[in-house]
Amino acid sequence: WALHLKNVTISLSGQYECSFATYPYGTKAAKIQLIVNAEEEQHYVKEVQLNQTLEIPCLQDMTSENLSNYPFKWLVRENGREKELVTKEPSCPAVYRNSSALYRQRVHLGLNNTLKIFPTKITDDGRVFSCYVMYHPERIQKSSTTVRVFGK
Repeated sequence: WALHLKNVTISLSGQYECSFATYPYGTKAAKIQLIVNAEEEQHYVKEVQLNQTLEIPCLQDMTSENLSNYPFKWLVRENGREKELVTKEPSCPAVYRNSSALYRQRVHLGLNNTLKIFPTKITDDGRVFSCYVMYHPERIQKSSTTVRVFGK
């Protein structure tokens, strides 16, 4: 016996039970806990030289044609919180946010929706940059990249 679920959403999370009557043994049952995650996450580490241009792809396994159909945003983790750097809606220009003083003048959206930071500084070392792509109100794909900055 199998249960097939289509168009899975978070609301389908929960415990499922399958029970059936057998002769002569009586009722048999099995339970399973289903957890539906809204985010699919990939994590990368990117190395860059001090004062060079850092380019971080949004989702490394998707083409830019696919990304252009969905809203996405770039964030940076600062002081334990994520701050928005850039947001982009389909068929609209990118909107740069000023919530992060460290990246106000150094951040640009490059080809294929890559995040470009120039010049890299020692304060960028260990920072985590995340790109969120919203395919559906209940489905988000996230790519996070930890930056390692090296001096010459």
